[in-house]
Amino acid sequence: MRILVIGSGGREHALVWKLAQSPHATELWCAPGNTGIAQERLAKTGQAVQCVALGAEDLPGLLAFAQANRADLTVVGPDNPLALGIVDLWQQSGLRIWGPNRSAARFEASKAFAQRFMEQYGIPTARAGTFEDATAASRFAASLGGRCAVKADGLALGKGVLICRDMAQADSAIQEMLVKRTLGGAGAKIVIQELLEGMEISLHALCDGQTARLFPTAQDHKRALDGDLGLNTGGMGAYSPTPFLNEAELAAAGRSILEPWLRGCAQEGIDFHGILYPGVMLTRTGPKVLEFNARFGDPETQVYLPRLENDLVEMLDASVCGKLSGIELKWSRMASVCVVMASGGYPGSYAKGKPIQGLENAARLPNTKVFHAGTALADGRLVTSGGRVLGVTAWAKDLRSAQAAAYAAVERIHFEGAHFRRDIGAKALGPAQNGRRPLPGQ
Repeated sequence: MRILVIGSGGREHALVWKLAQSPHATELWCAPGNTGIAQERLAKTGQAVQCVALGAEDLPGLLAFAQANRADLTVVGPDNPLALGIVDLWQQSGLRIWGPNRSAARFEASKAFAQRFMEQYGIPTARAGTFEDATAASRFAASLGGRCAVKADGLALGKGVLICRDMAQADSAIQEMLVKRTLGGAGAKIVIQELLEGMEISLHALCDGQTARLFPTAQDHKRALDGDLGLNTGGMGAYSPTPFLNEAELAAAGRSILEPWLRGCAQEGIDFHGILYPGVMLTRTGPKVLEFNARFGDPETQVYLPRLENDLVEMLDASVCGKLSGIELKWSRMASVCVVMASGGYPGSYAKGKPIQGLENAARLPNTKVFHAGTALADGRLVTSGGRVLGVTAWAKDLRSAQAAAYAAVERIHFEGAHFRRDIGAKALGPAQNGRRPLPGQ
């Protein structure tokens, strides 16, 4: 099977790495890819993965490439191409592609749509309102005591959510989005949600239009600094599984979210093929959905795929064909941890072009994989080229061992200004858990 992957980050490197292991993969391209992706080789043929100099949003260029090279399957990583309708374009051209079409991608592309859908079909979520008028938005925020999340309706490169603890912060956030239009059209409409308290986790489900197969739990770390301090980022690390839901609780949470979601999709004629990724808060009254994403999480993908025992090509093919009901997802009992190494200053301004050393030393460690996100070659040397540079991932028999292995690999890698959190997985290992540990296979 000839496969084209679209995207250039750590998520896409993990997807390529796993797809390349399949005996079904005979040729594999990634557009635009990155330097780490270009080092991967197909298990079946030994052939190198080829990076293609086409941007993830260059839909006409990508379509022409897929047609000329007779791609059997295209796999979409990022959210923007999905929102732009890449799946619809491929389908109109008679090409097979994995990911939700433009209508289905609205679960991520429009917070207002997703919130309305959750409320209409009884999916547990936060109390919320949708606004285009700043005065009305401020009144609603005041009804919540200023404790709220102010969210841009559209895609905003991870910058569209502002957490507010009082009315001064809420009014500032509303002014930034609705009046000053700092996020452009993405913030022309906003959703204001009550601020839920609890432990936040990531859920993923692979969908084929009728069936949804739930993944184990994972937890992302969005804040830049240890202890969940600092600015929000695209994700500073993740681990899987979490100890916050046992197997029965996870199944119950999946039912409470996915069953009404599937009913709503059927009622509204939404044909969703791809990954549904709800961010979930575990509140005292049960799990509640904060928002939906319509693609794999990053860095959650980097901890899920090392644990996945299925052939990823077969999984995605079943998702496209509507045959997931015949597939059981199988997961390693091992735990996995991904620590993101970022450029100094991220998520603010940062310098590029810093030489990276030590990757060969890290690669010698067992059960360890370094996924590239923001790297480039300059005069034959590997250098930094983005905010999140590397996702250093390790897996082991339990979470504490996986955490230690991931940080052992991080310590072997060096570049000027390298920044990483030192507490990835700490919430699961801290005294607050009273000895609870992940159940086997969770």
